[in-house]
Amino acid sequence: MSLPYFLRHLTVAAWLLLSGTSAALAQSTTANTNRFVTDSLDSYIRRGMRQWQVPGLALVVVKDGKVVVQKGYGVREVGKPDLVDANTLFMIASNTKLFTGTALAKLDGEKKLNLDDKVSKYLPDFRLYDSLASQMVTVRDLMSHHFGFKTFQGDFSFFKSNIERPEIVRRMRLMKPGGQFRRDYGYSNSGFVAAGEVVPAATGGTTWEAYVQQNLLQPLGMTSTFAASAGFAQRPNIAAAYSNTFGPLAKVPFDNWDNMAPAANMVSNVTDLAKWLRFQLDSGRYEGKQIVPWAALRKTREANTIISSRKSSIYPMHFITYGLGLEAADYNGQQIFWHTGGASGQVSNVCFVPEAGLGIAVLTNNDNQSFFEMLRYQLLDSWLGVPYVDRSAQALKRKQQFEATQVDPTKVLAERVSKKNKPALPLSAYTGKFENKLFGPISISQKGKQLLIQFPTHPGLTATLDYMDGQEFRTIYSDLVFGVMPAKFEVEGGKVKNIELRVNDYVEYDPYVFSKL
Repeated sequence: MSLPYFLRHLTVAAWLLLSGTSAALAQSTTANTNRFVTDSLDSYIRRGMRQWQVPGLALVVVKDGKVVVQKGYGVREVGKPDLVDANTLFMIASNTKLFTGTALAKLDGEKKLNLDDKVSKYLPDFRLYDSLASQMVTVRDLMSHHFGFKTFQGDFSFFKSNIERPEIVRRMRLMKPGGQFRRDYGYSNSGFVAAGEVVPAATGGTTWEAYVQQNLLQPLGMTSTFAASAGFAQRPNIAAAYSNTFGPLAKVPFDNWDNMAPAANMVSNVTDLAKWLRFQLDSGRYEGKQIVPWAALRKTREANTIISSRKSSIYPMHFITYGLGLEAADYNGQQIFWHTGGASGQVSNVCFVPEAGLGIAVLTNNDNQSFFEMLRYQLLDSWLGVPYVDRSAQALKRKQQFEATQVDPTKVLAERVSKKNKPALPLSAYTGKFENKLFGPISISQKGKQLLIQFPTHPGLTATLDYMDGQEFRTIYSDLVFGVMPAKFEVEGGKVKNIELRVNDYVEYDPYVFSKL
């Protein structure tokens, strides 16, 4: 998710965008020489990785058609000697969206669909909560975050679940928007799932995975890029995933996004992403061959959604828009394009500036840090003539100042549990089967002095409930990415009526209410 934008882990970075800054001496560069890269890059990265607790990082920089930096830093896994290199695989998560947008734009250029066709032409059963929006929604809308949903709405239901793509698309009609269609912006992964389902409908059965493989990855020679996350842990030369969101840096399970593949599923390395950047910077050509017509590729960059039109007090930017899986902004007078990607334990950014012939990709394996973004901005500054300021040091200082004013919510919950209060009802009264229409069923059983939640639609996911006070329990999910959160039962007439569950903001912001059956 980019800054105010779409990466799930950038709460602090989004806040930084709204804060003030100062400038220092200008960085001297020419078209072919960059003093920051030649003199300072390695030390800057190693220092930043240490300060932000990033175990491993891979970077590629393309300038004027040539790869000028392509290397790895740090380790693939904490406690092991294997180093990150240019071929180390990371999950690129929402950077997948531009591949989906490019695929649909190519199909548009081939007259196999029209981006402004109604979705119902390809998915006759497609519906949204609002009947008028259902009649109006187009293929373009699916990839432009136009539904009026809240950001990440529905993702707790679908993320790491066994709910397949057609059922995800069907359940979109159950998602009541908080805003208005085509007016209120909210980042939607399910929209890209639906866009992926348009591909076989428009091509006579070619899956999203096969279309991306045949029309983008193969022609670009991206032989180490995969459209499936299943089996990622068994691949050679992979970066492990880490988070320190809820305590010390800890290894977390890899995501399996196969059911939401067109939104966030791809795996790649900086060697392959260099090819993707060269393709973007050469107007859809690679090694002299036109892979995607420029007229089609250009459609991915055109603004469909205004995210912000306010001048940033941090960066030399005045607007941010969204195209088809791609953000755009001005940056010191030049147009930049980018997207961020957030998987459990791994965050990334892919960015290019056609006017400057510049492309950047940064892959990292700690999901609770902003260094991967600060490195991108530092590189943009150094090539686009922005007065020098240490972006990483600046952001880290603001992060530390912000955190100093906050109370650690995980510790607060632990303190409430430690009081060993007794609930008004016996634990058995809280057990049983519960259901949320969008999410589906859950079951709660007693396990000693705790309650245990099981999630049939999320294989392997459980949560323990420890009583705190009132009708509130602390929820600790077995998969750390879902978080450590409060849960609240509603009791009426001495009987449990429902339970309200929350998860980490990385997954979804709003709570879910499950009614007792």
